[in-house]
Parts: sequence; C-alpha cells; structure tokens
Amino acid sequence: MSRISRRIGAISESATLAVDAKAKALKAAGRPVIGFGAGEPDFPTPGYIVEAALKAATDPKNHRYSPAAGLPELREAIAEKTLRDSGYEISASQVLVTNGGKQAVYNTFATLLDPGDEVIVPAPYWTTYPEAIQLAGGKAVSIFAGPEQGYKVTVEQLESVLTDRTKVLLFVSPSNPTGAVYSPEQVRKIGQWAASKGLWVVTDEIYEHLTYGDASFSSIATLAPELEDRVVILNGVAKTYAMTGWRVGWMAGPADVIKAATNLQSHATSNVANVSQRAALAAVSGPLDAVNEMKTAFNRRRLAIVEGLNAIDGLHCPTPEGAFYAYSDVRGLLGREIRGVVNNTSAELAAFILEQAEVAVVPGEAFGPSGYIRMSYALGDADLAEGVARIAKLLGEAK
Repeated sequence: MSRISRRIGAISESATLAVDAKAKALKAAGRPVIGFGAGEPDFPTPGYIVEAALKAATDPKNHRYSPAAGLPELREAIAEKTLRDSGYEISASQVLVTNGGKQAVYNTFATLLDPGDEVIVPAPYWTTYPEAIQLAGGKAVSIFAGPEQGYKVTVEQLESVLTDRTKVLLFVSPSNPTGAVYSPEQVRKIGQWAASKGLWVVTDEIYEHLTYGDASFSSIATLAPELEDRVVILNGVAKTYAMTGWRVGWMAGPADVIKAATNLQSHATSNVANVSQRAALAAVSGPLDAVNEMKTAFNRRRLAIVEGLNAIDGLHCPTPEGAFYAYSDVRGLLGREIRGVVNNTSAELAAFILEQAEVAVVPGEAFGPSGYIRMSYALGDADLAEGVARIAKLLGEAK
C-alpha cells in the first residue's frame, strides 16, 4: 500500500515558491543570487497597519477564538470595500475571511465542485489554480492565449472547450502570471457568455489596484449582472498592501456558498489569526496613499524590465498592464547553443539561467505551455537592473 494517498500524491509543489526557496537557499550559502520568482512586494507593510496589529496584540479579546467566518467588523469592511472597488453590493454575511488567498481559492472550488466537474482555466494561469481544482475533485480544462493576443482568451476559445461537464469559468484580471488586463468590453462579453451557458464564474481580483497606463480594473461581477448569484469574488490584502506574510484573504459570493465554505473552514483551520484580521481591517478601511506610492515604483520597474528584456535577441516581452510580472516569450532562444549547452524547454532554460547567471526566474511550464518565463518586478530597482543585465549578457551569447 502507498504511504501517501493518490489524491495528495498527485499534487505538485508550488513552482513559484520552490524557485523562491531555492534562490533564498543559494543566497544563504553565499551565492549572489537575484530572485525574480516570488510575487511578493519588496516594501514593508504600511506603518498604520502595523500599528493596528501591535495594538490588537495587547487586547485580550484577540487572544481567543473568534468566528470561523471572520471578525464581524472585518467582514463588514470587506463588503464596503467590495462595493467601493468592484461596484458589487454584498452584505457582511456574504464574506468569508480566509488564511490567505490560497485558502479562498481552495474553499471556493471545494464548495462548488463535485467529482468530474470541469473548470475552464485560461492559460497562462497561476500555478495553484489547477492543483486546487484537482484537490477539490474537479478537472481543470485550460485554453491558452499567447502573446500575439495579449495573453487574453476570447469567447470563441472558451466556447471551444465547453462541455456538458463544465460548471465554472475561472476569470483573472489583472493576471498572474502575465500582467494582462482585460478591457471592460472584453470582461462584459466573457461574463455574458458565461451567464448564457449557466456557468459559475470565480473571479480573482487580488491585483485590482495594480494597473498601469490606460488599463483599468473591471469586475466581471458588476459588468455582467446577467450572472446574478453565480459569481464568487476572491481577494486579499497580500499584494495591494504588501502583506503577504499576514495571511488574510477572503471569498465573497452567494450566502449559501459562503455558509457551506464556512462550514468547511470551521473544520480545517477555524478563524484566521485575530491580530492579522485587525491589521487587515486597518488596511481595507484605510487610505490608498501607500498603495499608490508602491504602484508608482512598480510602474517604473515595469517599464525598465520590459525595455531591458526586449533588447535581448530571441526574447519578446509584451508590456504588462497590471500586477507586477513580466511574462516573456523565449521560444526564439530554445534550441540554440549558449556556452556549449542547448536548452530545448523553458524549464531547462530557467535552470540554466540560475546556474550560469545566478538569477532565478520561473519557467512557463509552471503556468501552462513551455516556451515562456515569468519574472516578478516587485523587487528593488538595483537588483532588477543587475538581474536583467546578467540575463542579457548570458542570453546574448546564443548562437
């Protein structure tokens, strides 16, 4: 008999966290590795949020269990924030506070899916989505949108993979890993299509505040009211407020779905740490000044990384419109010799870059087809410039 269940044994390690862990291990060993792997802002959490947490830690009421669904005042604040930012009106009872965005993802799919149900997952996709769907008993059906279409799927593509087992469409804009942002018209069309097919839509809005240039965030829940009560919104404080380590996310949706997901969480983890919840309350209720300061830095780095990468022969990096990732097409470098080595996949190329240039990037295999690399530009300007320079020097030797 196997020591590990088939269900858990089939799950892969998070590729992005694995790359980040390897980069940090090499750094600890004295190697001057620059990591473009993790999607983690390099800024500290804003001071007013930290102060709220410090105050909460001294209050005995936060030393005890609290409701599994979250602190009532935080759920209310999230409902108000959802109306403010997404234009979607919900009540506090339609919010479940989770231990980070990943638990919100799993809770949602575990609540919606029965064995064999299919979820359409536009690719490139965040590496956790297919694993969470599989763990919940569902089947992820991916459809790839390449750089020639801005990494954005069309209704025609979605229609091509629709079956009688399709239950959910996963929709993400701004996107991890590509930084793609769908226009309001594209969002509306996709939402109307999903509604016409009777599908649920799970929409991840965690990068809602990180858009650049003429791009803007649009919530499918608002632009496609035809979906009615078949939308679940996923979100969290990690990216917007530089709070990745605080582990606070949430799901918002129909009351029956939230109640069922709360039942699940009551047995899995119960409440999120109260001090973290108090910090999240300060974040979602407070101003966006610190967020806008971070966004200014991200925009500067976005332009710098795109310019540097596109100067490399054989590499093409579309300009991302949101989040803080650059998703480069490296197919023009595969099969070419570099320092006596021929890399035939982006996974091989990423390993080669780490070995030869001491720069950590995530290969496209983590997000869909081979032939691409993701680089987070949520790191310091100096490290970004040095990392891109090392990559350019190495890949510039391709024959």
